[in-house]
Amino acid sequence: MTDYEKIYNFENLYRAYRKARQGKRWKGAAAKFEVNLLEALNLLSYQLKTKKYTLSPYNTFEVYEPKRRVVMSNSYKDKVVQHSLCDNVLEPILTRSFITDNYASQVGKGTHYGLDRLQEFLRRFYRKNGIDGWILKGDISKYFYSIRHDVLKTLIRRKITDPDVLWLVEMIIDSTEGNVGIPIGNQSSQLFALLYLNNLDHFIKEKLGIKYYGRYMDDFFLIHEDKAYLQYCRAEIEKHVAAIGLSLNNKTNIYPLRNGVDFLGFHTYLTETGAVIRKVRRRSKNNMKRKLKKMRGLVERGKIITATVEQSYKSWRGHAAKGNCYHLIRRTDHYYNRLFNSKEAEKCQKH
Repeated sequence: MTDYEKIYNFENLYRAYRKARQGKRWKGAAAKFEVNLLEALNLLSYQLKTKKYTLSPYNTFEVYEPKRRVVMSNSYKDKVVQHSLCDNVLEPILTRSFITDNYASQVGKGTHYGLDRLQEFLRRFYRKNGIDGWILKGDISKYFYSIRHDVLKTLIRRKITDPDVLWLVEMIIDSTEGNVGIPIGNQSSQLFALLYLNNLDHFIKEKLGIKYYGRYMDDFFLIHEDKAYLQYCRAEIEKHVAAIGLSLNNKTNIYPLRNGVDFLGFHTYLTETGAVIRKVRRRSKNNMKRKLKKMRGLVERGKIITATVEQSYKSWRGHAAKGNCYHLIRRTDHYYNRLFNSKEAEKCQKH
């Protein structure tokens, strides 16, 4: 079976459909697709096989947490195709060359993995150098909106040789106007974004010789004992990303290690005794409270059910539990129970 055949294989498309429907079965598009499931999957398979498949227009909207972003969401049938493409071809091929400390959107990795690696790096650094060191905290400006199509295609062609897969991949890349920017809402965009900075990862680890380095999408850190060397590294990184159409944003800076670092929703820092402390960032705490209050209104208007709220809160709570946040979790539990306990909901809404 060729790589392209894996994408339109019926069993793979069915598995892709099951993934695409997770958390979305109540939506109209998902329900409509499911009513004629066998027919819809057979049609998708035929369209892909004969290259008559085309992308539907995107649904564009804005989100404001954790920051303002324009999201381009694809249609349900396109989500199914993206799952099949990513799970069966892109992820197995593209991730082979990724460094261990590329944390986002990969099986077995994620935010908690990245936080644990940062913690291990801090402990290793302390054993060798104590608390006196420096950290370069970097971020790419408007990352997804700045990725160049021509550069991305070149990177992909070095990894994928199947011409039919390239036909589908390049159709997806060129689904937005111009030569710059990929849709945040596409599953494939996550893998494309990981690949786009893969060469930078290897450059930092192998050419600059930084042992303590990690990246989550466009958010990265370098830890070193010499501030001057990190200043040199920053200049080299700026040149490297400029060559592929990117730039570092104004939040990129070098800080004393004893100040700690904001990474993946936590402020992580070393104590004088070498203990690593991890606290949920204030913005994350405030965002969760605002989200719960908004969800209360949606529940009252019948837009969502309480099970959806519970799932969202459990996810945040599990994230917070990865830090030294016992008292924060207790306070937020109290707020949650007040907000969604019918006897006290009215009183809570006044706060």
